[in-house]
Amino acid sequence: MNPINAVTYGYTSQRGDWTTLRAQQSLRLLHERTGANTVILAVTVTQPDAFTPRIDWQSPAVLSDAEVLATAAAAQALGMAVILKPMVNLEDGVWRAHINFFDHDAPCEPTWGQWFTAYSAFMAHYAALAEQCHAAMLVIGCELVNADRRADEWRALIARLRRLYHGQLTYNCDKYQEDAVSWWDAVDVISSSGYYPLDAWSAQLPRIQAVVERFAKPFFFCEAGCPARRGAALLPNDWTRRGALDLAEQAAWYRAMFAALRQAPWVRGVGLWDWKADLYPAAQAATNDDYALYGKPAEAVVLENFAHSK
Repeated sequence: MNPINAVTYGYTSQRGDWTTLRAQQSLRLLHERTGANTVILAVTVTQPDAFTPRIDWQSPAVLSDAEVLATAAAAQALGMAVILKPMVNLEDGVWRAHINFFDHDAPCEPTWGQWFTAYSAFMAHYAALAEQCHAAMLVIGCELVNADRRADEWRALIARLRRLYHGQLTYNCDKYQEDAVSWWDAVDVISSSGYYPLDAWSAQLPRIQAVVERFAKPFFFCEAGCPARRGAALLPNDWTRRGALDLAEQAAWYRAMFAALRQAPWVRGVGLWDWKADLYPAAQAATNDDYALYGKPAEAVVLENFAHSK
């Protein structure tokens, strides 16, 4: 697998958001200002809550296939590979990791079978779209922690997707869950969310390496990032954490991450979180405390490190 220097683009965008001139300019700036060789296109759909096995991927609010195809083509014209990442969010704001059903079916209760039927229809659509847009990789799930234990259902889904899409398949498990997934052998690439504390990389990487070696698969961090808030570098996965604006702390987290990854050549890349399709004005970068990279000191850290890892 070629090294992946990626940035995630357009998370939570809705229909029409990727058709604007601002979105097209944003994609170009992502490439120019970070030096990314890959863009991860995040297409988000919704599920009502963690216990309702219905995925509204055909909602009129979801990005249209046409704009996903056009954005993929635009990224490829800029020289970037495309990773397509369909993602389920819950309408009530609860994190998707909490989607869960009984291990043993009970009358009148929603089931894992119903959820995987809905999820498979959703993913099959985007597998066909990934094939159409010549995506280099398809992410078949993201941080669905409770679903990770359903190995048989995942294997059946993967078999179905391989009939529709002929590129590489990965599953983006959550942080600390790399050694909890039993079916890594069924995908082409192992990936996870690398939201590890600034001082924890040296402890976590050997644990992940053991998983990678056991399954003999390539590995990359499909997500990794840190908000620009004081204290966030010690808990970068907590998007709800409040704290004073701290651009320097965000940049320090990125320096620590890249330093750790240079000592781990088995990590074949990283997908950074994130880049908005509708960028805030450059003048507002100095007051933006989110994960976004645009115009911040962390962006310069990314550009330097991506340039050195080509």
